[in-house]
Amino acid sequence: MANRRDSRIEPSFEGPPRAKSSAGFSVSEEDRVVPSNRNTSAKRQSARTKASRRGRGKSRRGLFGVLGRLAYWCFVLAIWGGIAAAGIVVYYGAKMPAATTWAIPDRAPNIRIVSVDGKLLANRGMSGGEAVGLHEMSTYIPQAVIAIEDRRFYSHLGIDPIGLSRAMVANVVGGRFSQGGSTLTQQLAKNLFLTPDRTLERKVQEVLLALWLEHKHTKDQILEMYLNRVYFGSGAYGVEAASRRYFGKSARDVTLPEAALLAGLLKAPSRLSPARDPKAAEQRSQLVLAAMRDEGKISAKELTTAMSAPASRVASYWTGSENYVADAIVEELPDLIGDVRGDIIVDATVDLTLQKLAEQSIRRLIDGSGKKLNASQGVLVSIDNSGAVRAMVGGYDYSTSQFDRASEARRQPGSAFKPFVYMAALEAGRTPDSVRNDAPIKIGKWTPTNYGGKYFGKVTLATALAKSLNSVAAQLTMEVGPDAVVEAAHRMGVQSDLTANTSIALGTSEVTPLELTSAYVPFANGGYRPDVHFIRRVTTAGGKVLYDNNGGAPRVIKPEIVGMMNSMMMGTVEIGTARKAAFAWPAAGKTGTSQNSRDAWFIGYTANLTTGVWFGNDDGGPMKKVTGGALPAQAWHEFMVAAHEGVPVRPLPGTWRSTPADTIVQDELPPNTAQPAPVPSASVSQSAPSAQKASPPRAVRPAETVDAGGFGMPGGGGTTASIKRPVPPADVGGPVKKRQTSILDILTGG
Repeated sequence: MANRRDSRIEPSFEGPPRAKSSAGFSVSEEDRVVPSNRNTSAKRQSARTKASRRGRGKSRRGLFGVLGRLAYWCFVLAIWGGIAAAGIVVYYGAKMPAATTWAIPDRAPNIRIVSVDGKLLANRGMSGGEAVGLHEMSTYIPQAVIAIEDRRFYSHLGIDPIGLSRAMVANVVGGRFSQGGSTLTQQLAKNLFLTPDRTLERKVQEVLLALWLEHKHTKDQILEMYLNRVYFGSGAYGVEAASRRYFGKSARDVTLPEAALLAGLLKAPSRLSPARDPKAAEQRSQLVLAAMRDEGKISAKELTTAMSAPASRVASYWTGSENYVADAIVEELPDLIGDVRGDIIVDATVDLTLQKLAEQSIRRLIDGSGKKLNASQGVLVSIDNSGAVRAMVGGYDYSTSQFDRASEARRQPGSAFKPFVYMAALEAGRTPDSVRNDAPIKIGKWTPTNYGGKYFGKVTLATALAKSLNSVAAQLTMEVGPDAVVEAAHRMGVQSDLTANTSIALGTSEVTPLELTSAYVPFANGGYRPDVHFIRRVTTAGGKVLYDNNGGAPRVIKPEIVGMMNSMMMGTVEIGTARKAAFAWPAAGKTGTSQNSRDAWFIGYTANLTTGVWFGNDDGGPMKKVTGGALPAQAWHEFMVAAHEGVPVRPLPGTWRSTPADTIVQDELPPNTAQPAPVPSASVSQSAPSAQKASPPRAVRPAETVDAGGFGMPGGGGTTASIKRPVPPADVGGPVKKRQTSILDILTGG
């Protein structure tokens, strides 16, 4: 125990402590063997290095672990995404009809309308243009479309993964939907089968249909179908319609700059249409040209030339007046052949040369005098003796207004309606030599007056019609009855509803220029009323005849009546109100002017053509003293002179001759009719009793130089009417029964 206590090391303040070994030796602190500080530091450094390496190893293993896990989960998600995508495809595909029932729908049929001289008038239908084969159209068109829309068209299988990926990246980077990845095949599938809705279902169906199209059809077939159906803006479906729409030419003749413009429209047809934004269309076409150069479709020289000579579009779309005819034909077709189910060719009756002459005449007169005379619209209709319409101008400019005033606008004909009054009188036993007293009359509350307030006393019916005397026309209507006048007009070809009252004598019931002109045709052809038509024949593209106009016309006037009417109406052109219309052919007709010159007419004819002309304003506003013997007669003269150039002269039908003046007796009046007192002088105007106090002195004016078609219109040169009243209402005078009123009743106001 004592030894154990002695072996402990006791602290000492006198020196370093010592220790005793188990053998009894004493060992100082300095003699102890201890590792040096350098070795300790090295060991510590080594330990730290090992720890660092272990940390880096763990870090590497952690990074690779994260990447590995990420790859793993991406793979898993890809698998599930693929499964989900397949499920979606199967789901939406199952909602579609069986693939065995899929078929390319028929292309919207085109209606090709051709004039009698074989020239194209217009294309109509959903597409607005005929189908053009890929080998027929300009080679620049498919090249331009492929270069800008689908560069890998001939290498992909209907879906372009590269183009789709590029579009997705561009859209993500741009933060908006700016590019589409659809191929031309997908676009065709959408146009053929699907709605434009942007839904997942439609996109899936589009892909499936694109794959089917690629399986069933060649690349050239797909491209041809696409170009003949795609929308190019401004109502043009198909490359042929677009070419004619923008350049006035066929797709067969399109140049490189024009093809680039067409291809550029496909991105945004409505917005980029040159009809709407020519600058934007041109900028887009330059991008197309650059794309064509990049793809090696054109050379650098061709690019430079095309850039320096951009496409020039036609000034205005469908500006030709022949389009009024085309519209009328399209409206008439269903009644002739039913639904149009395939491309057809319509042989029209219109002569394009005459059509252009008519259009030029109307436009020249309006351009020259329209502003001064406040006349903004004009119509010209020309019909041959068979009822075929040879020319029809429905307004000043089709491109600014497609409203066809020739067949749709109903206006008051004024004195142009009087021939039916005189015809009814002749059929009731009168002759052109029958005499009536041109004097102021009063019918009920209505007092019709002559133009300028002038009256001529005893006149023959021939003179009364040539000078368009209103009082005589009113007397004849009272004699034969308004019903007889209405019946005569309808029998001749007027189709509008006519009110059977006394004022119908002065043309107060409204008619269209087309029907009024057609109602004069029996005067020109000897008394027959043909069906007015625009179509001669309709055939399929393969030549099968669907319709053929065989003509035929019933007689509606006796030959002797035709002769008397032609004799009287020739006076209108020779000595009456339409002297400006006269030319080298025997011609007849009648002028007409409604109240305040709201409507001015001349309907005239030769043995070759019957032509009607109207001038006025769409809003019914008055023109400045324009009469039927002015602008209408001038336009008629210009057109008819050109239309008859080189045509052998023919006389009008009928052989009636006037009775010598000294043998004329007034025995054609109804029995027991009091003879009215004659007017003292043709150059002295007399007022109606109700207006005597208000009637100022009037200057003498030859009646044959003015149009007396109005209802007491103010005359020129200081001449004023004796009665200043508005157009009488439709029921003025009330219905009158035939032969129940005498001239005495008329003069006394009974």
